[in-house]
Amino acid sequence: MRGQEIISRLRTGWMGREIRVLDEADSTNLRVKAAAGEGASAGLVILAEQQTDGRGRRGRAWQSPGGENIYMTVLLRPDFEPEKAPMLTLLAACAAARAVYQPGEKRPQIKWPNDLVMDGKKICGILTEMGMKGVSTEYVIVGIGINCNQTEFPEEIRQKATSLKCEYGHEVCREEIVARFLQEFESLYEEFARRKSLEFIQDEYETLLVNEGKRVCVLEPGKEWTGVAAGITETGELIVKKDSGEICEISSGEVSVRGVYGYV
Repeated sequence: MRGQEIISRLRTGWMGREIRVLDEADSTNLRVKAAAGEGASAGLVILAEQQTDGRGRRGRAWQSPGGENIYMTVLLRPDFEPEKAPMLTLLAACAAARAVYQPGEKRPQIKWPNDLVMDGKKICGILTEMGMKGVSTEYVIVGIGINCNQTEFPEEIRQKATSLKCEYGHEVCREEIVARFLQEFESLYEEFARRKSLEFIQDEYETLLVNEGKRVCVLEPGKEWTGVAAGITETGELIVKKDSGEICEISSGEVSVRGVYGYV
């Protein structure tokens, strides 16, 4: 991964103003979290060619082989309320979907709230974490892992993971995807900071939502139930209609959602 090539492709105002590319890291989220504590500015981006302790949502390990994929974390310094921070993960999913799409190729879809999938397999995961100072948000870090040019996967994830190279049939330029993501994410973030709502991106998100109109299984602590996904609210909850007709709004911080017959 070449930092200068990313910078040469960037058309952003502040996101990616400082880019650090590491040969190896325990986790780019951990590195940015440490930098945030040392006073780093919003827009800092740390990338690693390889991670030894990559993590996804709900503490799951993120497979991070070297030299093939994108492992990246962005530092944000929002001035809005802490409860709005989880919505940033949906913005990041939209930015990633725009960034990886290549004209003439198949479009990625979003598995709520923030995984990108192609043909029912995961190509991208996003992990958002927040640091507090008293009752205020001190920082938010958004970690993105995108399977780019990987073609071999461990047996335990082979049936539910894929890469852009596997789907497109050719290698992709990681630097270009990073630059496009930062441009798209900066634009979406600034609009969100003005509106404090996802209303402006709802239609696009729901068009990409792989769960839309499908039966899903909602896993809550100690129980699970099924229903039909019917889009998202302007604050990012998944709308699910139970068989009884009851409409529920599901928060990603409380439950997990998967397809009735598999991952999606």
